[in-house]
Amino acid sequence: MTLDAALLARLRAPPLGFGGAPLGNLFRAVSDADATALVAYAYDAGVRYFDTAAHYGHGRSERRIGDALRARPRDDYLLSTKVGRLLEPRADAPRDQHGFVDTLPFVQRYDYGAKGVRRSLEDSLQRFGLARVDLVYVHDIDRDTHGDAHAQRLADALEGGLPALAALKAEGRIGGYGLGVNDVAICLQVLGLADLDVILLAGRYTLADQSALPALLPECERRGVAIVLGGPFNSGILATGARPADGSMPYFNYGLAPPKIVERVAAIEQVCVEFDVPLPAAALQFPDAHPAIATVIPGARSVAEFDANLRLAQVAIPREFWSTLRERRLVDPCAPLPGIEATR
Repeated sequence: MTLDAALLARLRAPPLGFGGAPLGNLFRAVSDADATALVAYAYDAGVRYFDTAAHYGHGRSERRIGDALRARPRDDYLLSTKVGRLLEPRADAPRDQHGFVDTLPFVQRYDYGAKGVRRSLEDSLQRFGLARVDLVYVHDIDRDTHGDAHAQRLADALEGGLPALAALKAEGRIGGYGLGVNDVAICLQVLGLADLDVILLAGRYTLADQSALPALLPECERRGVAIVLGGPFNSGILATGARPADGSMPYFNYGLAPPKIVERVAAIEQVCVEFDVPLPAAALQFPDAHPAIATVIPGARSVAEFDANLRLAQVAIPREFWSTLRERRLVDPCAPLPGIEATR
């Protein structure tokens, strides 16, 4: 299975895509007015792919993105969300949940079965105030998320949720479907058991973490599965550097960066200094060199952050910078680099 060629071409079109997690108040709050203004600003700047999830602020991100896009011509942009979590209203729901602050008053319940996935998508459309989305990702169907319940939830997705999404695609109600995860192993496992159109992979093919390179990206190339690369800054360290200017500890993949990652990023920063290349520019441009990557979707919580991402994605980086990273073994020798062929 592959995405429709026209949809894939639109997914690949510049500039960057828009990751909606920050608009769910990830780690800190953003006002409704600022959030919707940011999405409108991104659209006016040429962004035509927006991704979000019910998980992000327990529906807050979906509401904000819908409010900002609802008046735009629906065929002018691509929109994706994720299924597998149902939101249930509860008056005593915690204000802060799962890393999101000031969430809407709901609690989450996992449901990867056919009925749950269909309801999850319908609920998302209600929050968007829109009649359709283009891509749907089964969200966080990995062992780290589910622990002892993983086997049953994966079976629910394989036997119920994914076939339901295949039917929705066949009916023309969505353009494609796949997984939205930050785990390489679950992608390979599911690809061995089911057909997918697309995978939203967060933080596993970056300057700091190329764990998707040996097996997953070649398999996706072989099968024509598009990769949307989320988390290009690995939750922070590739934007802030190994020693953030505010004196805080660097973050990597939603937690404090381990010493080996800090050491590696510090060494990459040294090469950045030698060639006068901003670290976040290299982080944004590195993944796009791999043919399996359809687009990169950094998050932003302000117009300033969004403008910085666009500017950094267009910084001219000399070939010698990339070749020096390879020579110093700071990137996988098999990773294709911008303007430089991979070593086989």
